[in-house]
Amino acid sequence: MKKIFGFIFADDMEFKPFSEYAYKRGGKLISEKPQNVIELETENAVIYAIESGIGKVNSAIAALELIKSYSPDYIMSAGLSGAISGVARGDIVAGNSFVECDFDIRPFGYPLGKKSDGTYIHEASEELLVAARKLPGMKEGRLGTGDFFLTDPAKKNEYKEEFSITAFDMESGAIAATCSKYRVPFMSVRKISDDADDSATESYREMNNLCEETLTEILIDITNNM
Repeated sequence: MKKIFGFIFADDMEFKPFSEYAYKRGGKLISEKPQNVIELETENAVIYAIESGIGKVNSAIAALELIKSYSPDYIMSAGLSGAISGVARGDIVAGNSFVECDFDIRPFGYPLGKKSDGTYIHEASEELLVAARKLPGMKEGRLGTGDFFLTDPAKKNEYKEEFSITAFDMESGAIAATCSKYRVPFMSVRKISDDADDSATESYREMNNLCEETLTEILIDITNNM
């Protein structure tokens, strides 16, 4: 029996390459509400890809929609990220763990990022990581998430020191938290678009506007490696 995979892409420029790839191979749009969903069956998998919208709330809703409506065996997300440590623009990173850097209840005695129920770092699926490691040039590291586009070098350094993250984005940690709660194996793959500093906005726009198929192809390759 084929495994069921959920793919999450945040914005239309990240979702478009998958939609074009899928339609050329018999994929079809099966839902437009609350978020666009495309179904694609491959030789090895049945894929439900959703366009979540940007940010933690939208991506958590998308993950829950996939879980409740399509019962995926695995969920993966893909998108662009800012470099924090050990990576450069153009690198591809498989997240091996995830943290919401902007979750902050320190006035109540909790460390930055830690929630009152004790959750903090969410680990990626080892099965998905093993499949991702087979791809040439794939890097690996912890991904940090926050509900803002990171351009502040001081905050970048704070998150590097506090969480030892490799890259920063606006979705991965929230999806990881949702998948952890519902016990669905998860991994995020990110392409480094910028340096998460005062030059980040232009660098991100330049790469995002390319609508590259790279991340779509990587997610497909991972499903084929499972």
